[in-house]
Formats: sequence, C-alpha cells, structure tokens
Amino acid sequence: MTIVITGASRGIGAALAAQYEAAGEKVIGTARGAGVEAVLDVTDPASHVAFARTLKDRPLDLLICNAGVYLDKGDDLETGFGPDLWAQSFATNVTGVFLTVQSLLPNLRAASGAKIAIIASQMGSSTRAPGGSYIYRTSKAAAINLGRNLAVDLKPEGIAVGIYHPGWVRTDMGGDQGEISVTESAQGLAQRIATLDLAQTGCFETWDGRAHPF
Repeated sequence: MTIVITGASRGIGAALAAQYEAAGEKVIGTARGAGVEAVLDVTDPASHVAFARTLKDRPLDLLICNAGVYLDKGDDLETGFGPDLWAQSFATNVTGVFLTVQSLLPNLRAASGAKIAIIASQMGSSTRAPGGSYIYRTSKAAAINLGRNLAVDLKPEGIAVGIYHPGWVRTDMGGDQGEISVTESAQGLAQRIATLDLAQTGCFETWDGRAHPF
C-alpha cells in the first residue's frame, strides 16, 4: 500500500508515518521543509504540480491530509485575528486540503478502493461554539464541509473520504496539557482509517471511534 501524508515532519503526521512504516507500508511523508521524503507546500499550487510529477502514474491507496496551522491561539476579539492570519489559515487548512486531493486524483483513481483521510477537529463542529479561536474554528468547519462534499463526488469512483478529530494531543499545536500522546492519536486514527469504506464515506469520527456531530 502506498500512502501520502501531508504535514509529516512532526506531531501527528510524523507518528502516523512511523506507524505505517513499521507495518511495512510505503509512506511518502511531505512537509514544507526538510526532514521528510518529499517537499510540499500545500498552500502553493506550483508545489502541488511538482510533487504530483514525482509520483508519476503510481497508484495511491491512501491520502492523509494532515497539514494544518493554528495561528490565532490566544488572540483577543478587540485586537487579534488579523486578516493575514485568516488568509494563511484558510490557505493551509482548507485550500491546501483541496489542492492536495485535486492534484493527486489521478493517482487515487489508479488504485483500487483508494481512501482519503482529512484530519479536521471537533473545534470545527457547529455543536461546539464556546467562543474564541475564530479563525481555526471556521477553517476546520470549512474542512469538514469540504470533506463531506468530496465524499459525495468521489463515491461513484470508489474513493472513500473520512473526516477525523485526532483528539486533544500533546503537540506544539495542542500544548502540554493535551489528553493523549501523538502515538495514541495515530494508533486510533489508523484504526478508523482501516475500517473506512464507501458505506461510511463522509463520516466525521473521533480518533477513538465515536461518531462526532457536524
């Protein structure tokens, strides 16, 4: 099985890559800088074109869209949430997901029963709106919506799409107070992805297997 994981240089992405590699899968981890197999800036259309060329016509069994940013953590309503943060966040968390899927569609179509996993967040659920983190919350809400619509359009082609909340993880983004480790999150996510099929396509689930309201 060939797997592409975006944002694989650290955190959940790196843990997922390590887990799949330990299981003997071919993993192509991407990030903007060094330390991974392939360089991919998900915000740059030219970078997507270049990365897709490196894959040529190789079938892609699983695409995990994990790259994400949380730039407005701690911002206050009166002075924070600048326009540049909105632009950067949506470029990575939403447009970046779409461009990754779009550029690798030929490879996904070349595989039998390919899957796409979008790492979103329960912070994007309309049922969780405690205020604050406006940019991150709305970008993840958009990513969830994107995944739902991709699931509809790709189902006739046999490509399943799953959307996942990775848990509150102890990473640079999640902070030291996170409830679970990156290893626990990666193990749970891999289990969810393993059971993903066309009957479940468009699902929004937590890392530990609970259906999450949209």
